[in-house]
Amino acid sequence: MRKIVLVTIAVILFSVIVLCFRQSPEEQAVEAVETFYTYEQNADFSDSWEMFHPYMKEKFDKLHYLTDRPHVFMNHFDVTTFDFSLGETVEIKEWKPSKDAEAIDVVYKVMVEMHYKGKYGNFTLIQPVFATELEGEWKVLWDYKE
Repeated sequence: MRKIVLVTIAVILFSVIVLCFRQSPEEQAVEAVETFYTYEQNADFSDSWEMFHPYMKEKFDKLHYLTDRPHVFMNHFDVTTFDFSLGETVEIKEWKPSKDAEAIDVVYKVMVEMHYKGKYGNFTLIQPVFATELEGEWKVLWDYKE
């Protein structure tokens, strides 16, 4: 009887610990967006591309993304890196990345501010970024609706 009580207490304690330290879906979405932009910040465009949702991968062939993304920001704006901050996060149901795309059940919209210093001065780009869980992994999307 004593073993059963000890095992039951251990299971309850373990469950409480897991529940206390488990991230909410919103926190996981924010972490995914932060990871994506950390890759971008470090010019690790291969890993950031891997975090794209399949919809995004259809828009950008990997080789094209690996060459075009740094070309636009680093070559045209003459910046070597950028800082970023994440703002408000909102859960959205039945969201579409474009007018003709299939709806995604649940996404989290995270406002991202990218702060650049380049030959044309300092500037900030503000972009809503969307994260969703797909087959156990968090994926990133951009909005293409008009």
